[in-house]
This record gives sequence, C-alpha cells and structure tokens, in this order.
Amino acid sequence: MGNYKILIAGGGTGGHLFPALAIGEEIHRREQNARIHYVGSSFGLEAKVFPVKDVWHTLLPIRGFQRDMSLQSWGRNILLPSRIIRSILKMRTLLKEFLPNVIVGTGGYAAALPLFMATKREEPLPIVLQEQNSFPGVTTRWFSEKAQATCVAFNEASDHLKSNTIFTGNPVRRNIDNGDPIQGAKEFNLAQNVNTIFLFGGSQGSAFLNKMMNKISDNVSNAGIQVLWQTGDAEYSKYKGKDSDQIRVVPFIQNMASAYALADLVICRSGALTIAEITVCGKPSILVPFPFAAGDHQTKNAQSLVNAGASRILFEKSLAGKDLYHAMMNLIHNKAELKKMGEASKKLGHPNATKEIVDQIIEAAA
Repeated sequence: MGNYKILIAGGGTGGHLFPALAIGEEIHRREQNARIHYVGSSFGLEAKVFPVKDVWHTLLPIRGFQRDMSLQSWGRNILLPSRIIRSILKMRTLLKEFLPNVIVGTGGYAAALPLFMATKREEPLPIVLQEQNSFPGVTTRWFSEKAQATCVAFNEASDHLKSNTIFTGNPVRRNIDNGDPIQGAKEFNLAQNVNTIFLFGGSQGSAFLNKMMNKISDNVSNAGIQVLWQTGDAEYSKYKGKDSDQIRVVPFIQNMASAYALADLVICRSGALTIAEITVCGKPSILVPFPFAAGDHQTKNAQSLVNAGASRILFEKSLAGKDLYHAMMNLIHNKAELKKMGEASKKLGHPNATKEIVDQIIEAAA
C-alpha cells in the first residue's frame, strides 16, 4: 500500500466537485493508507457538501470574476485582490504542512490557484488534470502543458489542448448505478410502480427548466404519472408550493442513485457530469442544452446521445411548455421506446472512467 498524499482541487459547481469526490473515493478504496486533502471555494457548492461528506478539506475565500455589470458584481470584483492574497497565504501554509505527492485539478476557479502554486515551486509538484467537457475549461487550458496527464471525457477536448491527453470518460459517483427503485420511492415519498420522470438542472438547478415545469405542473398532476423535481436551493422557495402526491419538489438530492433508479425518464441539461451519470445508469432522456455554455459544449454533448438513439433534444430558444409536455408524454407511456433508448444510453457509459483516472494519479504520485 502506498502512503500517498494527494491534494484534489476543484469545485464551484457540481460539475467540478463531484468528479473530485468520485476520484477521492476510488483512491481510498484502492490505497487505504493514502491521505487525501480537498481544496475548494468557500463560495462554491463544496462549502455545503464537504462537511456532509466529512472529508478533510480547505476552503479558499476565492470566487470567479463576475462578468455582469450589477452593483453586487462590482462589489465582489473589488474584493477579489484581497481574497486572492488570503487564498495564496492559506495555500502556502497547506502545501508546506501537507506537501502532497501530486495535485489533481478537476476544474473551476478553486483549482487554478493550487495548480499555479504547484507549478511555480522551486521543485514543481506533479499535476494531473481531469477535464469533463468537450470544450476544455480555462483552468485545463492554462495548465495542461505542465500536467503529467490530462484525462478527458470527450475526444474533441484534445483538439483544444497542447498536451498529450488520455481518453477516460468522466468519473461518476461510486454506486451511482446501484440505486433501488423501491427505496427511491420511499425516500422521496412517491408511489411505487407509477411511471416516473426525474427533472433536474444540475446541482444548482435550472431557472429555465423550473419555469417550464411550473407551466405544465397542473397538466402533469392529472396525467397519471409522477415527477421528482429538483429545483436547486436558490429557487426552491419559489416552487415548493407545487409539491403534491404526483409532484415531489426538492431543493437538492444527496442520494442521486435512488433518484436515477426510480426514474423511467430523465429531463435535464446536458452538462458533462449529467451525461456521464445518465449513460452509466442507462437512462433514456430528454436533454435541453444550456445555450450559453462555453463553446456550446452542452449541445455537442446532447447530440452525441441523440445520434446514438439514447435521447431526444429540445432547444431552449424555441421551447414552450406545451412542447416539453408533449415530448415527455409521448415517451413516458411508450415502454418499448424507453427500453430501446435506455439500452443505447447504457452503451455510451464509461463505468471504468474513475479507475482509469486514478491509475494516472497513482503513477504521477509514485
């Protein structure tokens, strides 16, 4: 067993955070003596999740540059230099005391500073990057040349990076495909053996999908189906009044395995982590790509599932509530089509992605 010390940096959103946690869990499973320290932002989702997961962690007082022109954003940007200085001091102490064998970056602004400081040391620390999207994020593009390995989930990502990349697929949470639908029905207080749709917009929710679901909620309540609706924390208070026997409204779901197991059909955005999870779970889906994603990567992600027969795609720009309702109703009662789509989805999954990424990390740490 290796007594590795591994620092995993990433967060801000679930798309960067959950791969970090999946990688850490796999390292611990294989190397029980390994010491893992997570680094994230005190303003990211990790500030809520790390304590729940009871993992050893440091939160940096750093957040991304705010691009809109609101007064609140101006105020946040003015504070940015002092937050960076405080974060540097915090990281300097952590690196001195912990001295990791390798630093793993899973993206987001929380990963940039640890990776920068690792590469600028007199004796640079090895770094391994994990890129979730078909169009790599800024942090990956900045540091890929200096990385021992850059693990990508889409072959197209390699076109935008100057370093050698390793195709692994995206890491997913351990046992994400081992949920129990009966347990799921109990957990979310929904009926067993009723056609179930799971609608969510990523870890933070989607204002657009929430608005669409709200428009059709009365029709859904009388359609002989049930919906598990994750709104995200920010919008839960706006929609919690829609909770009923047919529609379960929740702000955030910790146990996604139960939600996927219960679902006959998933309606969601097409972020990389979501795509990885629904394919590993073999779920048919209706995908509504976020139209402002960098390089329009969500549309590219969704199209790969559509081309394989695993999904239907709806575009936000032209989508009305009735369109979403008709699309979901046409599928939810068509068991043969759902089965065919689910099988196609499963073929696209990469269940060994986390293992292959950890292989690269252990090699870099040795």
